[in-house]
Amino acid sequence: MRKIIVGAQVSMDGVMQAPGGPWEDPTKGFTFGGWVMPHLDDVFGEEIDRVFTEKCDLLLGRKTYEIFAAYWPYYDESAPQGRIATLFKNIKKYVVSRSGEVDTSWQGSVLLHDIADVKRVRKEDGPNLVTQGSTELVHALLENDLVDAMSIFTVPVVLGRGKKLFADGSAPHAYS
Repeated sequence: MRKIIVGAQVSMDGVMQAPGGPWEDPTKGFTFGGWVMPHLDDVFGEEIDRVFTEKCDLLLGRKTYEIFAAYWPYYDESAPQGRIATLFKNIKKYVVSRSGEVDTSWQGSVLLHDIADVKRVRKEDGPNLVTQGSTELVHALLENDLVDAMSIFTVPVVLGRGKKLFADGSAPHAYS
């Protein structure tokens, strides 16, 4: 059985919305997109790389998948973060979409329709499933007790609002 590992970059107040750029997720008027970028350095990059040193597959919600699919296949693999682009090109990407209305033409992409599909894939042999972003999916995984571990990067900023890693009313739970 695979493990599901939640990977997230969060502010000190738990916000994980749109860490990479202002265009990522302006839902509900969120204007702080790209808030992680001023804090990227070699140490941060090494920690992100550490998440992906073990063989893994990505498990993404539809919105995050669409952001990744519009960016990573076109990223110059010889550029500074090119190793991530190469990794994402070569691994399986599972995208969970209740509507099924998602373009899965990005090489290695597989559509899952619901948590039951996630449970099925989790039971299969294969590498761990690692989320990135995907707030709604992460909330559903937590609600269904499917998260085995977390790899959280806390960035020294307070945003005050935005989509949070843990929804109000999250059940108490210990993670490794």
